[in-house]
Amino acid sequence: MAWFVDGDYWWSRLLFQRVLAAVYLVAFLTAARQFRALIGTDGMLPAPAHLRATSWRSAPGLFRLRYSDRLFAVCSWAGVALSAALVLGAADRLPLPVAMAWWAVLWLLYLSIVNIGQTWYAFGWESLLLETGFLAVFLGNERTGPPVLVLFLLRWVLFRVEFGAGLIKLRGDRCWRDLTCLYYHHETQPMPGPLSWFFHRLPRPLHRVEVAANHIAQLVLPVLLFTPQPVATAAAVGIVITQLWLVLSGNFAWLNWLTIALALTAVDGSLLKATPKPLPTGPLWYEITVIAIAVVLLVLSYRPALNLLSRRQQMNRSYDSLHLVNAYGAFGSVSRVRHEVVVEGTDETVLHHGTRWREYGFRGKPTDVYRLPRQFAPYHLRLDWLMWFAALSPAYARPWFGPFVERLLAGDRDTLRLLGHDPFPTTRPAWVRARLYRYRLTTGAERRETGAWWHRDFVREYLPPTRLE
Repeated sequence: MAWFVDGDYWWSRLLFQRVLAAVYLVAFLTAARQFRALIGTDGMLPAPAHLRATSWRSAPGLFRLRYSDRLFAVCSWAGVALSAALVLGAADRLPLPVAMAWWAVLWLLYLSIVNIGQTWYAFGWESLLLETGFLAVFLGNERTGPPVLVLFLLRWVLFRVEFGAGLIKLRGDRCWRDLTCLYYHHETQPMPGPLSWFFHRLPRPLHRVEVAANHIAQLVLPVLLFTPQPVATAAAVGIVITQLWLVLSGNFAWLNWLTIALALTAVDGSLLKATPKPLPTGPLWYEITVIAIAVVLLVLSYRPALNLLSRRQQMNRSYDSLHLVNAYGAFGSVSRVRHEVVVEGTDETVLHHGTRWREYGFRGKPTDVYRLPRQFAPYHLRLDWLMWFAALSPAYARPWFGPFVERLLAGDRDTLRLLGHDPFPTTRPAWVRARLYRYRLTTGAERRETGAWWHRDFVREYLPPTRLE
């Protein structure tokens, strides 16, 4: 079938696969380095308890057969190694069935992790990685031309990511409609980056231009992805530029990089005169498999498509436990005020008015007002992100915040490794408490006078002094 492949997208496929493999690498590395404290056997939300409380149907994966911390570590580090090899192009040197199986193993490993990750893995970019990773299984390698159906489905994913985010904004917070959301966003976003202070201090008219440009990028350009070339390529390039702007302004794990990878699949290589000789369509079994998968995914797309049209549009929802076709969206509402939970401990056994409390430092979230926010994305600091939600409402933190404090009191090494600073390196705290502060980025004058990036004011007690019985 001559229509089945399009050689003009061979280099787009190559770039997409390399970027996707790099995102997989970071995702597996994040899992390997953080799981013991988060979902390990002795973690804050233990995976074995979650497995006992759920079924195969609701949370399928390899760990249904057996779970242990050692097995989880083996799976996640194996994912790192397999992803690194794909970044180097290993799949292009293998027969097509082996290459497809390689991508399928990565997808299955990460699906198994996400389905026991609970609230720590309840982010839209987890489902996005799984949906995109599943399609990558059928994208072929250098032994075949890029299949048109899979390229279309990847654009359909990108459309839902961007258009869904654009609609949720227009339907949500009024500030998106009056172009004022970026008066607040750079200051109140979950995890600011090293340039966020400077973005926040841009003139307000420029912030309004940013919001208008965002609406174009998320509501107009996704539609143009399905138009003839070179318009589709121009739309894809526009999306890439927008995502790079977001990379500079904050830390959103691998969401931006995965969106960039998806946009690359819409770029026509012939416009850059980079097309090689025509590639074969692949064996008949491959064509049949791709067509069958495309039909299934298009049928499953009914509910995400209906969600886009709904006035009650939902963000970041998976409609099946395999995360094959999902709904996406972000920042339907924007906080006007930033609150942070500051966790403190003391080694004094008897509390009194002059008790000396020392703060725990986090790697990414603001705590020390003199510390410039760091760039961590695409690496995902899961605890730091959940601390942002905890500051919005204690209800978000109820399942895990108590266990987190218990592990601080016990001096748990795996938990302390998630932090940027342990104020008790040689002993354990006798008491731990948490306090809620209002944070705001300093003005230019305050920055020059004090050297601080943040100013904070005490709001209330978040957790009273607590100790182990």
